[in-house]
Amino acid sequence: MISKRSASSRKRARWSQRVTRQSNALDLEPGVFALDDPRAIARSLKASAESSRRRKTTPFRSAMSMLNFYLNRAGRGLPARQRARLEAAKDELRVLFGRPPAR
Repeated sequence: MISKRSASSRKRARWSQRVTRQSNALDLEPGVFALDDPRAIARSLKASAESSRRRKTTPFRSAMSMLNFYLNRAGRGLPARQRARLEAAKDELRVLFGRPPAR
């Protein structure tokens, strides 16, 4: 059976996976977004952002940006429990960086 999607469209569809894996901003711990504990996700992102020499902004903004990127790209396919865990990781990131909570 022949797929309706061409090879080039499949390649384009995976660009976000490549960005997550080979980001120019952060070197992420493998599987960081699949961790069960929101605090562990936030700690890993914080460590990655603080150790990165390639980031273009503050460690907080780099870490939050990568987390938001992952949430936005995962879209509707992300299970509700994982989405809730990642949303909670945003709050944990704010706490770890000493930022006020989201409104």
